[in-house]
Amino acid sequence: MYTPVSSRAASAYRQVGVQSGIDGASPHMLIKMLFDGLVQSLNAARGAMQRGEVEEKGRHLGKAVRILEEGLKGGLNPTQGGELVTNLRALYDYCIKCLTLANLRNDIRLVEEVVELIVPVAQSWEQIGAGTNTAPQGKGA
Repeated sequence: MYTPVSSRAASAYRQVGVQSGIDGASPHMLIKMLFDGLVQSLNAARGAMQRGEVEEKGRHLGKAVRILEEGLKGGLNPTQGGELVTNLRALYDYCIKCLTLANLRNDIRLVEEVVELIVPVAQSWEQIGAGTNTAPQGKGA
């Protein structure tokens, strides 16, 4: 399939922009980006479910599960986080289970439950970052 040059250039530009954002991001910002991507995928999955777009639903739910499993859960450090890490790991596992069932059963309520569980955690993470933005460069995280 042929893609116009302008479309390929725009895609390359977006990829460079995303990569540049990742390369220059603090560890805290990377987690925020994961939460943002997770919420975006969940909202896109809900929309696809409402429209009856099975393939899109599966794609967005799959992306959300990967963000939870490989990004958020994979980034937990049990030696530094203690009970908090244990609780977050359990939450992420529960969300993964809900999203898997939501995909199998085409149950939008399960996706909405995950949104209700994840958004407060994401907002808390963002608030933590607001308090650390005043730290001098090169220190912290």
